[in-house]
Amino acid sequence: MTTEKETAAPPGIGRAPEPSLEDPCSERVPAGDLLHLHGRPETAARELDVFLTGQVFMDMIFTGLPGLPPPGTELVTDGLGSAPGGVANIAVAMSRLGLRTGLAAAFGDDMFGAYLWRALSEQENVDLRWARRVPGWSTPVTVSLAYASDRSMVTFARPLPLPADDLVAGPPRAATCFVDIDRPVPGWARALRATGALVFGDLGWDPTETWSTDVLDRLEHVDVFLPNAVEAMAYTRTRTAEDALAALSERVPVVVVKQGAQGAIAVDSATGERASAAALPVTALDPTGAGDVFAAGFVYGTLAGWSLDHRLRFANLCAGLSVRHHSGSLGAPCWGEIAAFGEDGEVPPEVLERYAFVVPYIPEAELERGADSVTRAEPTLRHGAF
Repeated sequence: MTTEKETAAPPGIGRAPEPSLEDPCSERVPAGDLLHLHGRPETAARELDVFLTGQVFMDMIFTGLPGLPPPGTELVTDGLGSAPGGVANIAVAMSRLGLRTGLAAAFGDDMFGAYLWRALSEQENVDLRWARRVPGWSTPVTVSLAYASDRSMVTFARPLPLPADDLVAGPPRAATCFVDIDRPVPGWARALRATGALVFGDLGWDPTETWSTDVLDRLEHVDVFLPNAVEAMAYTRTRTAEDALAALSERVPVVVVKQGAQGAIAVDSATGERASAAALPVTALDPTGAGDVFAAGFVYGTLAGWSLDHRLRFANLCAGLSVRHHSGSLGAPCWGEIAAFGEDGEVPPEVLERYAFVVPYIPEAELERGADSVTRAEPTLRHGAF
């Protein structure tokens, strides 16, 4: 673990690009404070609301493309953004909702690593006390080509020169943690669970496309599982999202199957609740990180003690607001954007009524500011002087 500050580099070649460092959330009220007001004082009893580990990427996002460039050709676009990616997507989304978020991750000691560290710690209020800089290691980079409502990606990544589990010698006291079950659930997550923390899990695309059912055996250490429909059906050998949901509910207490533009379905085996919620009726510009924003909303709703239906609706609301922007992790909404939702007439009143339960949780200052005050982090690198 390291907490030393960045060494200031003189102006010139090799100077690290700078994030804006201006907090995009004008009113970042700790979620524990809000939830305490609603009769859930236990949320403030732990050091963090959520703790997670994973790989941070430098995301370079090209937008405005008509499609992918055919071999031997070049496309020119005037849309380019940059943002922290990988596990940073969900860390940023959670922090913007006011969740006290701790991240254990490796950062390269190159210019991109310096940018990502500052963007997460100073701009996005993510606690990096459990993160470390790795000398001589190159920061992973992903180039995302966004076109229509989809994207294609190319990633550069060198193996991390230390075991990922070495990043967490001892986990902090957290109410929840988030793990990827593509690999065995780490010992620190199981230790947190033994103290009463809820373990949220997700998984990614299997590049081998073998979809080994052995992966699902790891769900014995997970409380809430949030796969997308394609992955859920592949691992359970089912043909519909509903059948996949039923199969997974036999393994884990709460299962949510994300269906993109079709919304999400979920079941809570402990309470018997079942729910489905439509996606937000907005124009999607860039789906990068939308699943992570959805998960952040679901974690918040879980800590708030909401019903399964309300958790799904809030998660869809957060994800729907994020896809309206070309900016990856920096498209995650703050409470100001949530408060302003619907003021421009984008959705009909009957749709807004479905989200009335959220209003008491919106910081009062954001309700007073209105839509004109909504700010966003600039999803580009600032230019340094030579």
